Amino acid sequence: MTSNRKRVTAGLLACGALLTVAAGISITSAQSTTPTTTTAAPPAGPHGHGPWGIYGKLNLTSEQQASIKAIFTAAKPQMQSLHAQAKANHLKMMQTTPDDPNYATIVAEVAQANATLASQRTTQESEIKAQIYAVLTATQKTQLATLEAQWADKPHHGHWGHRPPPPPAAE
Repeated sequence: MTSNRKRVTAGLLACGALLTVAAGISITSAQSTTPTTTTAAPPAGPHGHGPWGIYGKLNLTSEQQASIKAIFTAAKPQMQSLHAQAKANHLKMMQTTPDDPNYATIVAEVAQANATLASQRTTQESEIKAQIYAVLTATQKTQLATLEAQWADKPHHGHWGHRPPPPPAAE
């Protein structure tokens, strides 16, 4: 059950990061006739980390930023729906106690629903990434692969780099 809860929490955080990016990508000089490069990074996850935060390191043109913003804006309603469903499942589990006669049935239902949501989230995220990938230049794609590899190699302590609290001191 704990690993399921961790997956749901991680999914909620990923959805939140996507929504943060979708809401906050800045577009500079959208009416410019010549492509300009901006160094302003679009916001990433809650603390500037995560796989979606690396797009800001690719020196996107204003046109690329506009395209990526449109991709995230189009995906936002479905991501919000997945997030809301995952939250509802989490609340259902939190409101059910093990001594409830229907506990096993509720756990099974929530587990199945979470599996379906995880599949939908993975599909949605891969579609978003494919659309963004189509906007990038060959150089940016190479940079992205390098940045993703660096991000994947970092040790991740808990969610979003938070370490668990230290154990209580022995007396």
